[in-house]
Amino acid sequence: MERIVVCGLSNRALGMFIKPVIEKFAHTNKIVGFLDIDETRVELCKARFPELVDVPFYSPIQFSQMVKETEATTVIVTSRDDTHVEYIIQGLEHDLNVISEKPMVTTSEDATRVMKAEEASKGKVIVAFNYRYNPFHRKIKEMILEGKIGRVTSIDLNWYIDTYHGASYFKRWNRKREFSGGLSVHKSTHHFDLVNWWIDQLPEEVFAYGALNYYGKEGELNPSPVDNRYCGTCPEKRACDYYTRWSNRTDSVSVRDDHIKAESKETYRNYRPDACIFDHEIEIEDTYVATVKYNRGALLSYSINFSLPYEGYRLAINGTKGRIETQEFHELSRVPFPVPEQTIDYFPLFGSKEVIHVVQTEGGHGGGDPIIQEDLFLGPDPFRSYEILAGSKAGAYSIAVGEAVWKSSQQNQPIKINQLLRNLEMERNY
Repeated sequence: MERIVVCGLSNRALGMFIKPVIEKFAHTNKIVGFLDIDETRVELCKARFPELVDVPFYSPIQFSQMVKETEATTVIVTSRDDTHVEYIIQGLEHDLNVISEKPMVTTSEDATRVMKAEEASKGKVIVAFNYRYNPFHRKIKEMILEGKIGRVTSIDLNWYIDTYHGASYFKRWNRKREFSGGLSVHKSTHHFDLVNWWIDQLPEEVFAYGALNYYGKEGELNPSPVDNRYCGTCPEKRACDYYTRWSNRTDSVSVRDDHIKAESKETYRNYRPDACIFDHEIEIEDTYVATVKYNRGALLSYSINFSLPYEGYRLAINGTKGRIETQEFHELSRVPFPVPEQTIDYFPLFGSKEVIHVVQTEGGHGGGDPIIQEDLFLGPDPFRSYEILAGSKAGAYSIAVGEAVWKSSQQNQPIKINQLLRNLEMERNY
């Protein structure tokens, strides 16, 4: 029986980890402790899951006490990104296994700290890169392993995030780099990890540009340059294109965006999820383009934009024997046009195009969440022929690429990954 403590009762903690433990994996896993900065979150968690009413609550300074009193064996880290590193390291110092939400940490320096702590611990770190488990992404991995396209030479990945989803990062704590590392870390680590895992090559050097175009005080669609506004109480919301896109005329009518309909009264301590997306406090970018060079010759061309009319991505992977293409549209209810079925198009170098239809599964992240949950709480699938569950090295490389994207855009020069990770030697297979 794994005895689990949870650090940070975020929505992700409740839906991605606590709920499945209770409903599907309780025969081998038990939640025995909560840690959070705000007791209100614990109360809301116990109201949602009455089975946990007797689980004790601890403050951030009581980590060691929590581990001792609960006899914990595993810690799940789902707190604000910048706090991950301390909980992960404390968990490893107590020889616990650690499951961390992505990103593992927010800087390459902290990633190095985590890996050094792991080397000295009996515990291990798992990073919950659930997007690896999407059926299309697993199929792409399998095709590459089968040698369908030979040695991978280049990748084109363009990620699109609509204003419904994109705005959420600029309304919350993510808008401050000290908390999130910027979106090239908080969000793009998902994508960098996918590429690193697909091609099984290590990133060596990054050159990138970044900009803040849509959000922030200078945003062209800002109704007026006034700071400290909140969507729930803003007197200018009817003049705001963002608000009118995702809401109705009267507050009494249901609003589609949870970040808009937040009440003026703060639910949590010192936290509101509906801060203005045009505020001066915003200090992160909403647009990136980057090139990444890998250790066995592959080159990645990557872009991401957080203020587009629809959401999804376009991917192409080229190799010495062929090419793979796919396009995915996310959240189809928000896409303002008919959406084709997602397939994988395979183009052998000398042969006919093949269209591959992938068997899909239910669940979040395209069906990936239930499968990674099985690996997390039952152990890796012994019948799977390749590694998919991510460890600390995968977490570190994804963070290093994200940090390099930001630093390169600031310094206007290439950034070496091994310099960010302080030349720490890593295994090729991570």
